[in-house]
Amino acid sequence: MANGAELTLSPLRLVARSSLRSFDHVGRFSILLADMFRGLAEWRIWIPRTLEQATAVGYGSLFIVLLVAGFAGAVTSLQTGYQFTGTLPLYYAGAVISESMILELGPVLTALILAGRIGARYAAELGTMRVTEQIDALESLGRSPVSHLLIPRVVAGLLVVPALTMFANATGIVVGYLTAKGSLGLTYADFEYGARYFFRPLDLWYSLIKSYCFAAAVTTIPCYLGFNTQQGAEGVGRSTTTAVVAASVAILMLDALTTKLLLGAK
Repeated sequence: MANGAELTLSPLRLVARSSLRSFDHVGRFSILLADMFRGLAEWRIWIPRTLEQATAVGYGSLFIVLLVAGFAGAVTSLQTGYQFTGTLPLYYAGAVISESMILELGPVLTALILAGRIGARYAAELGTMRVTEQIDALESLGRSPVSHLLIPRVVAGLLVVPALTMFANATGIVVGYLTAKGSLGLTYADFEYGARYFFRPLDLWYSLIKSYCFAAAVTTIPCYLGFNTQQGAEGVGRSTTTAVVAASVAILMLDALTTKLLLGAK
């Protein structure tokens, strides 16, 4: 009977432990966000560091973002030709390529790439600073690690990720058109007609809003996990892995949520 009671209580203990851990993370994350909002007043500290972070992240990520966007546009073009050739007018290819890149592929693929690149970098840097007591040294000197370390990274991501998303959208559309021109014989007039016929001004705003939401997830989650790293080098590795996974899951959830809120009534 005792063994049966222990087996019955084990799932309850796991659920309770997971719930308490989740509430603990929510509380810590909320406190960290509040500290960052308060730290915005120290603009003389975080603005120069933000420019450095934005330059490093933007230039460092531009090539891989454009490469992925170009392949996404090419694959979309080839798949469009495979599915629609002979059944729909050829100008539909222009609509499918442009709308797919603007509404979904550009923002989501860019965010997922940056979750692996920026998210891992932020978590590893802050985690290493935590376990080597560099953050504790800042606090002992009376300096705020939030304004020195966290705010520059978050603000840099909010500036860079939307810009990279717009570049990815444009690159995917251009490469998609060139691929369709070579494989389907699609003329520029047909491509432009299809893209203009189905385009709505909300589409660009939708892509931009999604990119800002994704930028917040890509920056704040890894910064939180790296800032709260424990247990030495093993903890740094765990925080880095968790940061990439958590940011990627958050991106997919935000993708579904923003689509429902912004396009659900259309």
